[in-house]
Amino acid sequence: MGIPSKYSAESVETKWYDYWMTHNYFHSTPDEREPYTIVIPPPNVTGVLHMGHMLNNTIQDVLIRRARLKGKNACWVPGTDHASIATEAKVVAKLKAQGIDKNDLSREEFLKHAWEWTEEYGGVILDQLKKLGCSCDWDRTKFTMDDDMSEAVIKVFVDLYNKGLIYRGYRMVNWDPEAKTTLSDEEVIHVEKQGFLYYIKYQVEGSDDTLVIATTRPETIFGDTAICINPNDERFVHLKGKNAIVPICGRVIPIIEDEYVDVEFGTGCLKVTPAHDENDKVLGDKHHLEVVDIFNEDASLNSFGMHYEGQDRFVVRKAIVKELKEANKLVKTENYTNKVGTSERTKAIIEPRLSDQWFLKMEDLAKPALDAVLTNGDVKLFPKKFENTYRHWMENIRDWNISRQLLWGQQIPAYYYGDGKEDFVVAETIDDAHTLIKEKGISIERDDIRQDSDALDTWFSSWLWPMSVFDGIRNPENEEIKYYYPTNDLVTGPDILFFWVARMIIAGYEYKDQRPFENVYLTGLVRDKQRRKMSKSLGNSPDALKLIEDYGADGVRVGLLLSSAAGNDLMFDEDLCQQGKQFANKIWNAFRLVKGWDVDDTIVQPNSSKIAIEWFESKFQKTIADIEDHFSKYRLSDALMATYKLIWDDFASWLLEIIKPAYQQPIDAKTLEQVIVLFEDILKILHPFMPFLTEEIWQYIEERSPEEALIIAEWPETKTINENLISEFDFASEVISGIRNIRKQKNIAFKDAIAFSAVNNENVSTSFDEVISKLGNLESFEYINESVEGALTFRVKSNEYFIPMEGSIDVEAEVKKLTEELNYTEGFLTSVQKKLSNERFVNNAPEQVVASEKKKEADALAKIETLKSSLASLQ
Repeated sequence: MGIPSKYSAESVETKWYDYWMTHNYFHSTPDEREPYTIVIPPPNVTGVLHMGHMLNNTIQDVLIRRARLKGKNACWVPGTDHASIATEAKVVAKLKAQGIDKNDLSREEFLKHAWEWTEEYGGVILDQLKKLGCSCDWDRTKFTMDDDMSEAVIKVFVDLYNKGLIYRGYRMVNWDPEAKTTLSDEEVIHVEKQGFLYYIKYQVEGSDDTLVIATTRPETIFGDTAICINPNDERFVHLKGKNAIVPICGRVIPIIEDEYVDVEFGTGCLKVTPAHDENDKVLGDKHHLEVVDIFNEDASLNSFGMHYEGQDRFVVRKAIVKELKEANKLVKTENYTNKVGTSERTKAIIEPRLSDQWFLKMEDLAKPALDAVLTNGDVKLFPKKFENTYRHWMENIRDWNISRQLLWGQQIPAYYYGDGKEDFVVAETIDDAHTLIKEKGISIERDDIRQDSDALDTWFSSWLWPMSVFDGIRNPENEEIKYYYPTNDLVTGPDILFFWVARMIIAGYEYKDQRPFENVYLTGLVRDKQRRKMSKSLGNSPDALKLIEDYGADGVRVGLLLSSAAGNDLMFDEDLCQQGKQFANKIWNAFRLVKGWDVDDTIVQPNSSKIAIEWFESKFQKTIADIEDHFSKYRLSDALMATYKLIWDDFASWLLEIIKPAYQQPIDAKTLEQVIVLFEDILKILHPFMPFLTEEIWQYIEERSPEEALIIAEWPETKTINENLISEFDFASEVISGIRNIRKQKNIAFKDAIAFSAVNNENVSTSFDEVISKLGNLESFEYINESVEGALTFRVKSNEYFIPMEGSIDVEAEVKKLTEELNYTEGFLTSVQKKLSNERFVNNAPEQVVASEKKKEADALAKIETLKSSLASLQ
């Protein structure tokens, strides 16, 4: 087979991915081998490949390919998440574009559209992962809304309800007015926003007195049901027991007393709006206040908003401020910065809202998961710094609001048989529900039973992911869950440490009494060179597929991993992908060089080649040991860099140079055979990082059967490391560099052999003398006891090396060149010193300019000394 002169990533990647798929290398079934299991953090079904996915999945693929080479039964389960809020929003937008209102559709009609949308777009991101080289077991692809996955979710809901852990409660929740659903606290992002503090005057009933309250939300005065003062605040003693009148709406409300009021904030008088503020709700319950909800589900005002009914809350805010001003009720307005809750998905500003919702009691469930990470180390977080975040969340855990006012998702399995809030049963199916209702002695037709219209929070399905992908909830004793669970490594982002990771650990201990995974590697966020988070809105996120097209999948994988120090944010620089592409070309060219040598079976292996191969074998083993250590600490960037340096520096720059035959001369068979074996071992350790390039070269080295493909080869075996040989070579390489530097400085052509001698004060081994002779092109190499006068010299530690000038350089030409350089430098020094002796310049010029001139002076003085020394040695 002719080896192409250039490496073509595009054709190679398609060829080998198809080959791997055809031969089913990615598929795993339980057998006698040790399992190594990863479950993918399922990307949203709405998703397309972005830089975060690229990093996360590259890391997973590196781990899975390495496990496969190490002889483990590697199983990487892919799949997608139905992403209730995000997907429903996409479907609603699509319907709207077609002139269809979601509210005009039945649940079944809407779900039909949602499934159509999912089938059209749902697999896009998984197909894109294939371009990156991800070796997932595609036969196992799961979707969180698959029938079996949904059955598992419903089964868990019923079980937790029967254990008394799920309950229905009327609570203050986070309401997303755009998605028209509740959100859990973790789905609310608190964003600092610049707003205003409005000081509003309230009339005290039956008098000319007024009081002033400060609020950031003047539109909520329609929901005020009390004014609260601190009983210890002497400023407001005269208000105790009185009533106030709410501006505009004229509602009479009591003035209550509670030490909750901060006398330092605002005016010391607090308006109480129990329907629209969590703290106000607590006050309202304590003082038995009326609750007036002023908002519709889209955050427009309802009939309590009077003449503002139907208008958006922010439109009303501007209008009501104007009306209050005209009525002389607005005292003043101040700039005010506060943190505003926004929806993670829709970016809408959250409204606190009272609502009937389903909750899961978390306090007792969380304890085993807390101990697993912080006490017994069953689950390890990398980097360890995230343990503090984990502890904070888990020790302050609140009941989980698991219901969403959405259609897309698993429908809550609560079935109502009456009009009362408690007239329901919880069951896996409507038939089971019908049976339970009849057991209560209630006669009702099956068709008259009404299922709760809410859907479950998306995370309530994905917290079961490591179990449900192996059918471990429905069939807890099946062969696959027993073999693959618990899984080994989870690779994900720290932003979902609580949302997903902690909840999976909770579910694992509740349903398997085991951890779901052993190690959690939390990647950093992908940022640009200016440290900004990559996002569509900033336009700083490159097109992932375009990067693969430009640099090859292997080049992009290398670029991502070189950018990514363990667990820290990744400062992505496209130049690193270029570096990855250049690395691929370097390896390809090294392979073409080796395969291009003619072989002569009659040549005896030179000692220089023999010792160089022995050295590289030890260097290779040392690198493998370093790589093992890096992988154990999830320092994948360091593992790649160790591999990179071994190939670029030790293999390509040193070993191949040492063994390379003279121009148009053949190589001995033994050396070539040994270097090919070393090259194959290099391909094995590089394969997890650069799967396509390595498989291509592996298959070019010799014809291989499918059973001999690199993807399922054996990881190199561990052998003893000769540390002495490594340190001896390090010393020899410095000697070679010293010879090369003198050749370069003195313009001694490499084709001209030179004499060489050394005073061996260090008692260095002579093992690499033949290597030094070959790479330095020495005509002779002898050890002497005294320095050589008038020779070119350099030192390595206390050893001194000499190259006689006679015959090596044209002394007359060298003296002339050095003299000219000395004269120029002395003239330059004079001009700099003249400037520095000028007091006006020194006193008036900027500090950095003066400092620059002083550095020029110091550099010139050092250079003059070196040039004079060189001239003295020549004369």
